[in-house]
Amino acid sequence: MIELTLAELARLVGGRLHRATGDERVTGTVEFDSRAVTPGGLFVALPGERVDGHAFATTAVAAGAAGILASREVDAPAVLVDPLPAGAPVPDAALDAGGAAVLVALQTLARHAVDSLPGLDVVGLTGSSGKTSTKDLIATLLEHDGPTVAPPGSFNNELGHPWTVLRADASTRHLVLELSARGRGHIAALCRVAPPRVGAVLNVGSAHLGEFGSREAIAQAKGELVEALPAAADGGVAVLGADDPVVAAMRERTAARVVHAGRAPEADVRAVDETIDDEGRPRFRLVTPAGEAEVALGLRGAHQVDNALVAAAIALETTGLDVGTVASVLGAAVPRSRWRMEVGERPDGVRVLNDAYNANPESMRAALATLAAMGGRHTAVLGAMAELGADADAAHAELGRLAASTGLHRLVVVGEAARGVHEAARAAGLDSDLVPDAASAVEAVHAEPGDVVLVKASRSAGLETVARALLEAGAQR
Repeated sequence: MIELTLAELARLVGGRLHRATGDERVTGTVEFDSRAVTPGGLFVALPGERVDGHAFATTAVAAGAAGILASREVDAPAVLVDPLPAGAPVPDAALDAGGAAVLVALQTLARHAVDSLPGLDVVGLTGSSGKTSTKDLIATLLEHDGPTVAPPGSFNNELGHPWTVLRADASTRHLVLELSARGRGHIAALCRVAPPRVGAVLNVGSAHLGEFGSREAIAQAKGELVEALPAAADGGVAVLGADDPVVAAMRERTAARVVHAGRAPEADVRAVDETIDDEGRPRFRLVTPAGEAEVALGLRGAHQVDNALVAAAIALETTGLDVGTVASVLGAAVPRSRWRMEVGERPDGVRVLNDAYNANPESMRAALATLAAMGGRHTAVLGAMAELGADADAAHAELGRLAASTGLHRLVVVGEAARGVHEAARAAGLDSDLVPDAASAVEAVHAEPGDVVLVKASRSAGLETVARALLEAGAQR
């Protein structure tokens, strides 16, 4: 975080001082959770689903905050911003006019921070699936070149994006940002907060299809990232997934130099001689213009090869790391974000593959393929895939048929919203139970030593509780 006084902050965001001299100096982190406030920090008062941050202003100051960024008066030194006028574009439709104004001010502060750190190299990443795992791989690689800031988990929206940007300081060399979108213009707006020099698009799938309406609309939104990159002459680099024709075609939408990454023979950074062991861990030969090297991933799933290739391409474009070092670092990488292909093993030998953070048709296919590659009998606990719009029924039925074709011993489907998975799986001859909730799912799993249990659904299903309970049940035996 760059340092500034409350008076400087007020001028920057077009706000006014309240109960402050203006000399109060922000030297700590910027937080929207009062429990995370550090001495000298800035507390951002945003209205939430259950509580309003303004109610915690005095708590934040007691914890050491130098001031509050707010939209109404609080009993603490603050910079107040006026609510956005009616009809003004808002960064998050869920916020009221005051909350939206605070968020805009936070984004303005983040852009100021980027502009104040000329040595900062910004990398942006988007895609329908795999963003967070790839972001973690990119950060793991770039850390070998210098201090790197990346968001925890999937902190990739209008709030998490500027919050992450403000983690960078004068020592930071690389800033890795994951960009999400729920509609047209969202990624473009995030790029204005922190203009990337390097941008990568992984894939265009079905995630958020219900919000966008079509895969073409999703592609249009994802491509806003490469449109925002500087020209090749100015150092701009676009890394595009070579195996997705829609993504590969985005080369026509950017003035940046294009690097294709994937399994396709024409890809600049590609994988050959790919295998996968009985733990679901891929092996491949990394082929690049700078040389070749063998990669043995510790991460589970063939889809991690796609993620590793994009990460490798970015590392080779932004650092001085050689191909051998890139391959070695990739091989040593471990999951950094929870509930994404986490493998836990019980004392009785049952393994639980917790991939419960989120789900869409593409990531479900990848998870089932990973499960199929692992030794032992296989049980899948699956819940609904959200935000698929009119395609939801067909997508859930297709998932049920896919589950039946992958050699599962047993399927447990959680919730009425996922009934189509259960019915299609049973029609295809798979032993499947439909249960109402997570607690019932735990009871329905009858795992034996050596079995592997996959747990996966969209975030709204909350199936991480199933994975946790299954591991705890094994520990109690």
